Amino acid sequence: MKQDEPIVDMISRFTDIINGLKGFDRKFTNGKLMSKMLRSLLEDWNSLRMLLENTKDVNTYQLDELYRTLMTYELNNAEIKEKTKRSKREIKEPPKRQIAVKSINDEGSSNTNMSNEELDDLVLFVKK
Repeated sequence: MKQDEPIVDMISRFTDIINGLKGFDRKFTNGKLMSKMLRSLLEDWNSLRMLLENTKDVNTYQLDELYRTLMTYELNNAEIKEKTKRSKREIKEPPKRQIAVKSINDEGSSNTNMSNEELDDLVLFVKK
Protein backbone atom coordinates (compact mmCIF):
# COMPACT_ATOMS: atom_id res chain seq x y z
CA MET A 1 0.00 0.00 0.00
CA LYS A 2 1.26 3.45 -0.83
CA GLN A 3 1.20 6.37 1.59
CA ASP A 4 -2.09 8.37 1.41
CA GLU A 5 -3.55 5.85 -1.05
CA PRO A 6 -7.27 5.16 -0.67
CA ILE A 7 -8.05 1.57 0.23
CA VAL A 8 -10.25 1.23 -2.88
CA ASP A 9 -7.21 1.88 -5.10
CA MET A 10 -5.17 -0.65 -3.18
CA ILE A 11 -7.92 -3.26 -3.47
CA SER A 12 -8.26 -2.75 -7.22
CA ARG A 13 -4.46 -2.98 -7.67
CA PHE A 14 -4.39 -6.13 -5.52
CA THR A 15 -7.22 -7.69 -7.55
CA ASP A 16 -5.47 -6.87 -10.85
CA ILE A 17 -2.26 -8.55 -9.64
CA ILE A 18 -4.09 -11.65 -8.40
CA ASN A 19 -6.11 -11.94 -11.62
CA GLY A 20 -2.90 -11.63 -13.65
CA LEU A 21 -1.29 -14.41 -11.63
CA LYS A 22 -4.36 -16.60 -12.04
CA GLY A 23 -3.83 -16.22 -15.80
CA PHE A 24 -0.53 -18.04 -15.29
CA ASP A 25 -2.31 -20.88 -13.45
CA ARG A 26 -1.26 -19.75 -9.98
CA LYS A 27 -3.65 -20.98 -7.31
CA PHE A 28 -4.23 -19.06 -4.07
CA THR A 29 -6.27 -20.12 -1.08
CA ASN A 30 -8.59 -17.62 0.55
CA GLY A 31 -6.40 -17.57 3.66
CA LYS A 32 -3.27 -16.86 1.62
CA LEU A 33 -4.97 -13.98 -0.22
CA MET A 34 -6.24 -12.50 3.04
CA SER A 35 -2.83 -12.72 4.73
CA LYS A 36 -1.15 -11.11 1.69
CA MET A 37 -3.69 -8.28 1.75
CA LEU A 38 -3.24 -7.68 5.49
CA ARG A 39 0.57 -7.77 5.21
CA SER A 40 0.51 -5.09 2.54
CA LEU A 41 -1.28 -2.56 4.78
CA LEU A 42 0.64 0.38 6.27
CA GLU A 43 1.49 0.76 9.97
CA ASP A 44 -1.58 2.96 10.49
CA TRP A 45 -3.66 -0.16 9.99
CA ASN A 46 -1.82 -2.31 12.58
CA SER A 47 -4.66 -2.27 15.09
CA LEU A 48 -7.18 -3.55 12.54
CA ARG A 49 -4.70 -6.06 11.13
CA MET A 50 -4.03 -7.54 14.57
CA LEU A 51 -7.74 -7.65 15.36
CA LEU A 52 -8.57 -9.50 12.15
CA GLU A 53 -5.66 -11.92 12.44
CA ASN A 54 -6.54 -12.82 16.02
CA THR A 55 -10.33 -13.00 15.79
CA LYS A 56 -11.14 -14.21 12.29
CA ASP A 57 -10.44 -17.57 10.73
CA VAL A 58 -8.54 -16.59 7.57
CA ASN A 59 -9.67 -19.72 5.73
CA THR A 60 -13.39 -18.97 6.13
CA TYR A 61 -13.35 -15.16 6.08
CA GLN A 62 -14.31 -13.99 2.60
CA LEU A 63 -12.32 -11.36 0.71
CA ASP A 64 -15.47 -9.30 0.11
CA GLU A 65 -15.99 -9.09 3.87
CA LEU A 66 -12.36 -8.07 4.31
CA TYR A 67 -12.74 -5.34 1.67
CA ARG A 68 -15.86 -3.99 3.39
CA THR A 69 -14.12 -4.04 6.77
CA LEU A 70 -11.13 -2.16 5.36
CA MET A 71 -13.32 0.47 3.67
CA THR A 72 -15.35 1.00 6.84
CA TYR A 73 -12.20 1.36 8.91
CA GLU A 74 -10.81 3.90 6.45
CA LEU A 75 -14.00 5.97 6.55
CA ASN A 76 -14.10 5.96 10.36
CA ASN A 77 -10.41 6.81 10.55
CA ALA A 78 -10.87 9.70 8.09
CA GLU A 79 -13.67 11.15 10.23
CA ILE A 80 -11.52 10.97 13.35
CA LYS A 81 -8.58 12.63 11.58
CA GLU A 82 -10.86 15.41 10.29
CA LYS A 83 -12.22 16.07 13.78
CA THR A 84 -8.68 16.22 15.13
CA LYS A 85 -7.61 18.68 12.44
CA ARG A 86 -10.66 20.83 13.11
CA SER A 87 -10.02 20.93 16.84
CA LYS A 88 -6.36 21.83 16.27
CA ARG A 89 -7.39 24.71 14.03
CA GLU A 90 -9.82 25.96 16.67
CA ILE A 91 -7.07 26.09 19.27
CA LYS A 92 -5.19 29.16 18.12
CA GLU A 93 -3.09 30.06 21.10
CA PRO A 94 -2.32 28.17 24.27
CA PRO A 95 -3.39 29.84 27.50
CA LYS A 96 -0.86 32.31 28.82
CA ARG A 97 0.99 31.46 31.97
CA GLN A 98 0.09 33.66 34.87
CA ILE A 99 2.30 34.27 37.85
CA ALA A 100 0.81 35.03 41.21
CA VAL A 101 2.81 37.25 43.56
CA LYS A 102 2.14 37.65 47.23
CA SER A 103 1.10 41.17 48.12
CA ILE A 104 3.12 42.98 50.71
CA ASN A 105 1.11 44.99 53.22
CA ASP A 106 4.15 46.16 55.12
CA GLU A 107 4.00 49.85 56.00
CA GLY A 108 7.72 50.21 56.02
CA SER A 109 8.19 49.73 52.20
CA SER A 110 11.54 48.00 52.66
CA ASN A 111 12.31 44.77 50.90
CA THR A 112 14.24 43.25 53.78
CA ASN A 113 11.31 41.01 54.77
CA MET A 114 11.21 39.36 51.31
CA SER A 115 13.26 36.31 50.47
CA ASN A 116 15.43 36.18 47.34
CA GLU A 117 12.90 33.88 45.67
CA GLU A 118 10.07 36.35 46.29
CA LEU A 119 12.20 39.18 44.92
CA ASP A 120 12.93 37.15 41.78
CA ASP A 121 9.21 36.52 41.31
CA LEU A 122 8.46 40.21 41.76
CA VAL A 123 11.14 41.22 39.24
CA LEU A 124 9.78 38.70 36.75
CA PHE A 125 6.26 40.04 37.26
CA VAL A 126 7.37 43.66 36.77
CA LYS A 127 9.32 42.80 33.58
CA LYS A 128 6.23 41.35 31.96
